[in-house]
Amino acid sequence: MASLNLEQLQYPIGKFKTPDEYTPEFINQCKKDIAGLPMLLSRAVNGLTIEQLNTPYRPEGWKIKQVVHHIADSHMNAYIRTKLTCTEEEPTVKPYIEQLWALTPDANDDNIKVSLQLITALHNRWSSFLTTLTFNDLDRCFIHPEHGKKFNLKWLCALYAWHGKHHTAHITHARELYHF
Repeated sequence: MASLNLEQLQYPIGKFKTPDEYTPEFINQCKKDIAGLPMLLSRAVNGLTIEQLNTPYRPEGWKIKQVVHHIADSHMNAYIRTKLTCTEEEPTVKPYIEQLWALTPDANDDNIKVSLQLITALHNRWSSFLTTLTFNDLDRCFIHPEHGKKFNLKWLCALYAWHGKHHTAHITHARELYHF
């Protein structure tokens, strides 16, 4: 693990790539990945001590506990964006500065249990909602002002299926890197 470069530590499963094509099978897998994240994440942090939770997942990276709290924050925003997109015509979503959110007191709390519970409840709700949407429903778009363009819900599903695995890999790779 020590031979990995910074980019490999930062993107252990690779950077997110927008799919060339969205198929129903691909989207169904994304929905399954979103539904399965709470279990994967819980396994990844199981048994970690407070000292280990306060260890950065990579040099100059967030602490493991910040990664867990970030997933809760980020995925809440994604769920809200999903609901807005399904209930409004091409809504403009509110961006947030994740680096600053990671510095807030709640994102630095040693107790990750609340965020794990939140992620579990949120993903149960989000997954339940996603199952009610047809493949064509996921063509609905929102506008992200930070990027200055429209994104559809198929893209959002793909991004957050990747996002959960991406951050879980940060934790599992840190466990290997630091031998805990």
